[in-house]
Amino acid sequence: MPTGDDFKTVDKAAINTILTQEANRIGSDVHKHILHTSPWIDLIKKSAFPEGMGYQLNTLIYDRSLPTKTETGSDYGVDWGDVATMNTGANVMGAGYGNLDQPLTDAADKVQGANGPTGDQLGSAGDARSFVNFSKKLRSYKIKRAVIESPRINVDDLRYAAHRSDQLRAVIDNLADASRHTWAERYRDEFDRLSENVVIAGNTTSVASTFNSTATNSGKALTELLGTGSGNLLAGNSGSDGVTVEAGISNALLDKIYFQMIRKGASQGAYGRENGRPVFGLVCSSEASYDIMTQDGFRDDVRYNNALVGELVKPLGVERSFRGFYHLVDDLAPRFAEPGTSGVAGSANGSLVEVKPYKVVAGVTQIDDNYDSAAYEVAYVIHPEVFESQIPQPFGGSNGLTFDPVSYSGEFKWTNILSEAANPDGTIGFFRGILACASKPIKTEFGYAILFKRNTGPAIV
Repeated sequence: MPTGDDFKTVDKAAINTILTQEANRIGSDVHKHILHTSPWIDLIKKSAFPEGMGYQLNTLIYDRSLPTKTETGSDYGVDWGDVATMNTGANVMGAGYGNLDQPLTDAADKVQGANGPTGDQLGSAGDARSFVNFSKKLRSYKIKRAVIESPRINVDDLRYAAHRSDQLRAVIDNLADASRHTWAERYRDEFDRLSENVVIAGNTTSVASTFNSTATNSGKALTELLGTGSGNLLAGNSGSDGVTVEAGISNALLDKIYFQMIRKGASQGAYGRENGRPVFGLVCSSEASYDIMTQDGFRDDVRYNNALVGELVKPLGVERSFRGFYHLVDDLAPRFAEPGTSGVAGSANGSLVEVKPYKVVAGVTQIDDNYDSAAYEVAYVIHPEVFESQIPQPFGGSNGLTFDPVSYSGEFKWTNILSEAANPDGTIGFFRGILACASKPIKTEFGYAILFKRNTGPAIV
C-alpha cells in the first residue's frame, strides 16, 4: 500500500499516480478535508471587465458636493433673502390702514441674476447666490490573473483505480475549494489595499484614527503599513513611529466608525436598515464577534433585536444585527505575531508579521498552530460600494478565428496536450484553472481595516 508521501504532488513535471489502485485495501467512502468558505466571495460586487479597452482602465469618481456662499468654495452654507420688500412710500389706499396697505417694490428690481453672479444682495444688487463646486478624482486600475494547475495525471490509471468516480469527485471538489479559497483571499486583500481607513486600537480614546487616506500610504495594504521604514503605523510593537496596538476591538470603537460612515454618506447602499438607521457589515472572526457581543451592558442589543435581516446578508446565515452592524464571520481573518515570536518565520525584522491559518509542507496542507496564538487580528467594516471586481468574459474568437473560450472565474478544465516525446497517445493530462480580475475602486472612503489586540479582556475605550 503506498504511503501518504507517495501521493504528494509537488513536482508538476512528474507523472503522478494520484488515485489509489488497490481496491481490496480501501473502504467504499472517499473522504476529503475542505477549506473554510468565506463571506468575501458573496459580498463583493462583480461585473464584466470591458472588452477592447486595454489592460488598464480609469474610473472617474465624483466627491460629495455641498453649496457654499462664495465661488471659491470656502464658506459652507447658503444665504436666504426676502423675495420682495415692503415699499416705504405713502399710503396709497387712504388714511387709517397703517402699513398693511403698502405695496411691494417693483418686480423689475427682483429679476434673478440681473447683475451677474457677483451680487451679494437682492434688489438692484442682484441675487444672493450660493454655489456648488464639483471635485472629482481619476483612479486607474488594471487586470491581473493567476493560474492554478493540478499534477499531471495518466488517464490509464483510471482503469485500475478503486472507486474511481468517488476519487475523481474528491479531486474535483478539492480543486473547487482551492479556487474558492484563492478568490476569498484575493477579495479580502483587495479590500484591504483599497480601503482608505486603517484604524489602530490604541491605548487612548482616539482610537478611530485614519491613516491610509494620506498621500504617503494611499493604496497600500495593511500588511505594507505594518512593515519597517517610512510610513510605519506602529510604535511600541515594531519600534517605529506611530501608535501602539494595546486594545481589543470594542463597541465604543465601532460606534465611532459607524457615525463616521454616516457622515461620509455611506447610509445609501448599506446592507440593511433598522428603525431608520443603516446597518453596515463587520467581517471578523468568531472570537472577535463574541467579544463584541458579550461586553458589559450590550447583551440586550442581541436579546431584544428581532428586526429583519437585509437580503444581501440573509443567505449567509445572519439572523440579526448588533448596534448597527451585521456580524459576518470570517474565521480565516488576518492575524499578526509580535516581532521575535518563536516559530514564526520572518518576525525578527522589527515589524509585525502575518501568520496564515494554513501552511503547506511538502505539498500537504496543514493547520498552523501559530495562527491560534497570534496576538493581533484584523476586522473589516465593509460596504458594497468600496470596490467592484471585474472578471473578463469568456472569449471564443473574432473575424472567423475561433478557439476554445477560457473561463476566468477559476473553473478547472481538463487539459491534454499531445507531445511526440512525452505524451504520444494523449493519455496524460492535468486540470488547469485561470483566475483573472480587475479591482475597480469606487467609494474607497467607506472601507475600514481595524487592527486590534486579541484576548485582552475588557477593551480599553
